[in-house]
Amino acid sequence: MDMEESSDDSDSESDEKENYQADLANITCEIAIKQKLIDELENSQRRLHTLKQQYEQKLMMLQCKIRDTQLERDRVLQNMNSMESGTDDKARKIKVEYEKKLSIMNKELQKLQSAQKEHARLLKNQSQYEKQLKKLQVDVAEMKRTKVRLMKQMKEQQEKNRMNESRRNREIACLKKDQRKQEHQLKLLEAQKRQQELILRRKTEEVTALRRQVRPTSGKVVRKVNLPEPAQDSLLRPPSGRTYSSSSSATNSMWSYRRTTGVYSTRGARNKWQTLERRISDVIMQRMTISNMEADMNRLLKQREELTKRKEKVIRKRDRLLRDGVEPEKAVLPLNEEVDTLTANIDYINDSIADCQANIMQLEEAKEEGDTVDVSALIGSCSLAESRFLLDHFMSMAISKGLQAAQRESQVKVMEGRLKQTEITSATQNQLLFHMLKEKAEFNPELDALLGNALQENGDDSSSDESAQSPSAEGATLATDLMKICGETKTKNKARRRTTTQMELLYANSDSARDAAADFSGPVLPLAETPDGGGDMDFSSVRDYAALSPGFSSKAGSMGVINPVPSTKSSRSAALQCVHMAEGHSKAVLCVDCTDDLLFTGSKDRTCKVWNLVTGQEIMSLAGHPNNVVSVRYSSSLVFTVSTSYIKVWDIRDSAKCIRILTSSGQVNVGDICGPNTSRTVTIPAGENQINQIALNSYGTVLYAAAGNSVRVWDLRRFASTGKLTGHQGPVMCLTVDRSGNQDLVITGSKDHYIKLFDVSEGSLGNVSPAHNFEPPHYDGIESLVVYKDMFFSGSRDNGIKIWDLDRKDLLQQVPNAHRDWVCALGIVPGSPALISGCRGGVLKLWHTDTLGPLGELKGHESPINSITANSSHLFTASDDRTVKIWRARGVLDSTFEADNADEASSN
Repeated sequence: MDMEESSDDSDSESDEKENYQADLANITCEIAIKQKLIDELENSQRRLHTLKQQYEQKLMMLQCKIRDTQLERDRVLQNMNSMESGTDDKARKIKVEYEKKLSIMNKELQKLQSAQKEHARLLKNQSQYEKQLKKLQVDVAEMKRTKVRLMKQMKEQQEKNRMNESRRNREIACLKKDQRKQEHQLKLLEAQKRQQELILRRKTEEVTALRRQVRPTSGKVVRKVNLPEPAQDSLLRPPSGRTYSSSSSATNSMWSYRRTTGVYSTRGARNKWQTLERRISDVIMQRMTISNMEADMNRLLKQREELTKRKEKVIRKRDRLLRDGVEPEKAVLPLNEEVDTLTANIDYINDSIADCQANIMQLEEAKEEGDTVDVSALIGSCSLAESRFLLDHFMSMAISKGLQAAQRESQVKVMEGRLKQTEITSATQNQLLFHMLKEKAEFNPELDALLGNALQENGDDSSSDESAQSPSAEGATLATDLMKICGETKTKNKARRRTTTQMELLYANSDSARDAAADFSGPVLPLAETPDGGGDMDFSSVRDYAALSPGFSSKAGSMGVINPVPSTKSSRSAALQCVHMAEGHSKAVLCVDCTDDLLFTGSKDRTCKVWNLVTGQEIMSLAGHPNNVVSVRYSSSLVFTVSTSYIKVWDIRDSAKCIRILTSSGQVNVGDICGPNTSRTVTIPAGENQINQIALNSYGTVLYAAAGNSVRVWDLRRFASTGKLTGHQGPVMCLTVDRSGNQDLVITGSKDHYIKLFDVSEGSLGNVSPAHNFEPPHYDGIESLVVYKDMFFSGSRDNGIKIWDLDRKDLLQQVPNAHRDWVCALGIVPGSPALISGCRGGVLKLWHTDTLGPLGELKGHESPINSITANSSHLFTASDDRTVKIWRARGVLDSTFEADNADEASSN
């Protein structure tokens, strides 16, 4: 009934909402029509007024002209009369001419007078128009008031619907809770029924066995009874020295003995043993059930404690927001709903704990009754021979169970030893890793921060295990992990010379380390330290060594690899040389980010892969995105990936765990709410917008996310939204962040063709308006931005590239048709004053950063280039061809390389 009433309420609310919307649409339409009529009437009034002025002006001019003509006629006639030499014919001729002019003017005067009469008539009608105009204006004002009232009613109705929806959700939660209770009770009743049936069946079996024992047996049956062993038959046989005269006396003595001692039957003893064995199994199962229930109760108690702490935390947060004066609709109402949900969950857990306690008590009572009744009755009915039979079986069962327990105990001890050995090995490896990372941390701030956090978290463990010795059997795995994480192997100027590896120095006496080291043809070189002899790195040795390590064997078939690209004569002389290619994505690669040791790629296959640039192997794959991964950024061991309207925050120190999810509307969710979806989600939730790109400030404390027509600002120290950057009329497609003093300079490019600059001070809250709008705009949407020193570059869909001055905030230079297609990505060549651009046609071009003069071009990919990034030594380009290519700038750009070659040539 409640569900039917709620459905009827929802239907009536939807009908009422549709009626409101229909009325609002009708009023809006009538307002538009009447506003159009008002505009037409006002235009006609203006036209009439203009015509009136024109007619009056023409009339005055014509009257003046007539008057002047008459005066001129009179003057001419007077002059002719005064002249003696004038003739009548000439005067008559002049008179006729002037009369003709006067007649023409009089006709025009009559036309103007008739037009003036018509105008007067129109003016009379104008009063009617004015009345109609006033009436229409009053109607429009009334309709606008009605529209405002309807809008207010719609808002109230929406609020009411939202409250009803929350009430229905609470009712549904209560109904689900009741349903779970009923299901739980039903399961308990079913378990009790099964228990009763089992007890009844066993009682029936025991009664049947007892009846068989009491039933009389004939002599024929007695003779067929299997007697026990000779040692036990002495109880039934007479002394060996006595003789009997006839068989009847022996039979009588046998019956008299059996009447005093009871009949021994193997079948009866076996049935009693089976009954006892089943009873023992039942007791064991009951105790296991009680133990499991106690474990469940402990788990429920822990859950209740966690939910109580979480509830207290949410209540404190709500009280703090109320003290700060935050609007209740935005923040407090969701917290109230969360408190209600947590309260309902705590109540459900309390009910479950009470049920669990009741079940434990019930099982304890049943166990006591069964132990006192069944076992005592069965033992009391046993004869001496049956007792010996049962004792034999008890002995064999005890030996068997003891053997099993001893085997299990030995296995547990072996596993404990292995665990202790693994802990010692892990502690030793951690100490070695920290020791090797200390040197690199001096030159790498990100590594320094990561090391500081790890030391803070694991300081106690590492100090306690400091005295543990490193086992030699794990040398190869440790060396692999060290090369994975640290890349400590140093490069020399000559790649052919073989140097001692770290694992040989660390484990000089380890056979496994020597065997593994024998597979290396040379030292493993990171991309940042590729020798000048062509820039190729031999990853085959790394893969050969990885094949020996159990950590790599399980993943080598499914994980991506960075493969070297063989150089050709033409590529060696080119301005850009592709030295490696990362392959592993199943669809187009849309975004890329990197450090000197790590590479991050996002793809249409809904994953973000993390690559080790030292070993050339894929480290992990961050999955579970609802759609394409369109942007990725890395800072201080946190990876930020963007898919639809969500920003996932991954902690790659904690086995690639998603710790937060940020939404385009400013909401924060703890954990991974998206989950491991197997299907692609194209739709975006209501109230959210597609996030196109994200950017971090130089300290990694503020995240900027371009969503819709604005950019949302996130404080990563608190994982809280602090405001928005507004001002664009179209979706923001790209952005970049620079630093000036104590504030961030955020540069945004939009589909509205404009580039805007925002000054974001530290700790600023609310909406921020643009500080500058760069003119002139592009002819199409902006696709990419990159900052270089005190200027920045912009690439657009209009195929052009522009240079802008950040200080003067004006245009320095532009190349209208830099590419034949959209300019999709821009980047700065490391160590050179050169700009690299990539287009939708897969072409890469190099430009001088000061003049935008072309330096060279080549076909980088066969598919569109989506993203470009760089570290201290290499460029990375992501494309629709599912690969990421790694480039090195050479030729005219590599001045250091040329100088080194010149010095070497002169010395030779």
